[in-house]
Amino acid sequence: MAKQQKEMFEKPVKGTLAYARAVSTRKAAAVFLAPVILLLVIFMVYPIIDTFVTSGYRWNGISADKQWLGFFNAGSNWNELIHDDNFWHAFRNNIIVMVFSILLQMPIGMLLATFLDAGGKKLNIFKTIWFFPYLMSSTAIAFLFTYALATNDGLITAAATLIRGKRTAIDLLGRSPHALFTVIGVMAWQFAPFYMVYFIAGYSGIDESLYEAAVIDGATRGQYIRRVALPLLKPTIKAACTMSLIGSLKYFDLIWNMTQGGPGVTSELMATYMYKQSFKNFKMGYGSAVAAGMFILITLIALLFNRIFESKEDY
Repeated sequence: MAKQQKEMFEKPVKGTLAYARAVSTRKAAAVFLAPVILLLVIFMVYPIIDTFVTSGYRWNGISADKQWLGFFNAGSNWNELIHDDNFWHAFRNNIIVMVFSILLQMPIGMLLATFLDAGGKKLNIFKTIWFFPYLMSSTAIAFLFTYALATNDGLITAAATLIRGKRTAIDLLGRSPHALFTVIGVMAWQFAPFYMVYFIAGYSGIDESLYEAAVIDGATRGQYIRRVALPLLKPTIKAACTMSLIGSLKYFDLIWNMTQGGPGVTSELMATYMYKQSFKNFKMGYGSAVAAGMFILITLIALLFNRIFESKEDY
């Protein structure tokens, strides 16, 4: 057995059948990977590099004239970005969105998945109903909740008026800090169903014999979930939290269509700030610096998150 393993990992000798097979495998892999690598370079690597290059210019995004400013010298876009209070305020809002997205979406998704896993096929209808918000576009959801939360004739205002018996206007999108946390709630409503399905997939990967053995040993459903299911779902939960973290740091469409970063900069995020600088203020060079700063910060936070919550044991 040891001899066979040794032969398996040894480098094939040139001229042998094993060598010819290895060469053929490498050629086939190169042929199939080449289109994917080309697409990744064109649509991912090149835009990232070009964004960093553009961040060194003063450019309005339209004219052919570009003025080279450098990167970290005085007067450069990067120097302005480092000292830009609005950018760091937007970054702080992104962190708030990130924290509350994880604190809301993960538990809600887990609770719904646990309920559906315990109920079996007879609760399949709820999978469709609860997943429906995720199927809607963010733009449609934004307009739906903008009208529902309208100050004058929205649902919240109508409910408050009905309860108090007199006209009561509730302004959730036009006040600070209500606007940001209102949008966070809408985000949780839209994306929690995705994590519900993600955790259901995690539950389906757990061998049913473990639950049967736990029941035979006298464990209740709650004890099985706490002591058996959740530890086995740890890699799934970690991956879900990572996706939520990265997604919350680059939110744009929902918050843009609901508040456009307002009132003032109350709900401003890095993505909305980048859009304003690039396409409303026509400062494409500075907008590219904001985008590059976003890329660096998101990458660092994702790496730090994986480092801190690195799972020591995969099941």
